Amino acid sequence: MSEVVKKPSLSQVSLIFACGTALFSDGYANGVIGLVNTLLKRIYGKEQVDVNYSNTISSVAFAGTVVGMLSFGYLSDRMGRKFGMMLATGIVAFFSLLSSASSGAQHSVHGLLAMLSFCRFFLGIGVGAEYPCGSVAASEQSEEPGINKNAQHRWFALATNTMIDFGFVVSSFVPLVLFWIFGENHLRAVWRISLGLGFIPAIAVLLWRLKMEEPARYKKDSMANAKVPYMLIFKRYGVRLAAISVTWFVYDFITYPFGLYSSTVTDTITGGNSSLSVVFGWSVVINLFYIPGTVIGAFVVDFLGPKYTMITGLLCQAVIGFIMSGLYNQLVNHIAAFAIVYGIFLSFGELGPGNCLGMLAAKSGPTAVRGQFYGVAAAIGKIGAFAGTWAWQSIIDDFAQRHPNDPNAGQTGPFWIGSGLAIFSAIITFFFISPLSHDGMEKEDQEFREYLEANGYDTAQMGLRTESDTLSTASDEKKEIAV
Repeated sequence: MSEVVKKPSLSQVSLIFACGTALFSDGYANGVIGLVNTLLKRIYGKEQVDVNYSNTISSVAFAGTVVGMLSFGYLSDRMGRKFGMMLATGIVAFFSLLSSASSGAQHSVHGLLAMLSFCRFFLGIGVGAEYPCGSVAASEQSEEPGINKNAQHRWFALATNTMIDFGFVVSSFVPLVLFWIFGENHLRAVWRISLGLGFIPAIAVLLWRLKMEEPARYKKDSMANAKVPYMLIFKRYGVRLAAISVTWFVYDFITYPFGLYSSTVTDTITGGNSSLSVVFGWSVVINLFYIPGTVIGAFVVDFLGPKYTMITGLLCQAVIGFIMSGLYNQLVNHIAAFAIVYGIFLSFGELGPGNCLGMLAAKSGPTAVRGQFYGVAAAIGKIGAFAGTWAWQSIIDDFAQRHPNDPNAGQTGPFWIGSGLAIFSAIITFFFISPLSHDGMEKEDQEFREYLEANGYDTAQMGLRTESDTLSTASDEKKEIAV
């Protein structure tokens, strides 16, 4: 009997990871560009690859991601999770290769950056598409029969956010290994291959997904063939969506600038004259701190629930951020201590909002519009990342100007801001986000149907039609004609 239980469970867990693992591409793509920017500055000089160009290359990917989240959120609900996932991985694979081959007219640096920005935008669309397609499908697979009821949140977190964080780690380790291979005199090969290797995980996941079917929840409660009552949905879920979106905005505003510019921070700490192996090495160390946060959080979330796990992570992150702000001058004189405390700051972010935001977005809305619900929340989060990327340097400059006698004042600014925003996000979560239970999506779908019926909506048109349903409908129509 034990074997009969284990086999479907392992099979189902595999499906959860098949849906969510492509988010590795998000972590890799967003992480590697920070190190690529460092390489481009070393190759072409900071005069040509200035802060604005670096921010543009990073930000266009975020803009593309927003487009992908919103457009594929709709396609995920109307055309199916699998359709969206397959198309998304294809886009990521193609533009990963194309970005690695970027070049300008007559080999101009500005032309190269423009081409790279173009590729990053479309790569962002593919990455963004994975959120309302892959993550949503993973959430629905997590409540399928065969999954331990008390491990549903865990598997979802491990298959989604842990994959993103693993992508961040690999994105910092790959350029380091390539630098060891090619050396200081072949940095062009390092950055091009680093970008091009994003093709491999995308193709691997594409093949993994070929034989997948739509999740049972989507088959039963989809509105793919029905009119979507958006006003009724907004009245029931508007506040819930707004709260999740605001907290996601704040989280990405804090996290992405810190993660993207870890190489810049370490470059500053090491004086800017250290070898790339030192700069990249410290980036690997810092990014590794994402992993314990997301893995430990994946086990905590099944006990505390997503809401209170998120609040715990946010408050702990705020405390560490305030410590870093107050003791920054002492920490920068001990690079190992700085890396550890900075890593713990990032780790608590992953334990809390990193693991829980996607879970809350995926499981708080009904299956009928889950892709759009998730896509809107995630897109607003990415707008926060976009804003944070551009605000980072302004925050540093502003703090430096306000405290001219403190040479490190500018670097402490983001930690003060980040910690304050973490507390604000915890307050929003406590008052406006509802707890999630195991098997909560099935209950939510049932209550949603009852809500629609109470407001005069015909729920009989919901769900995907099977071949037998189509034949039955055609038979009934023939009978009516005959009568």
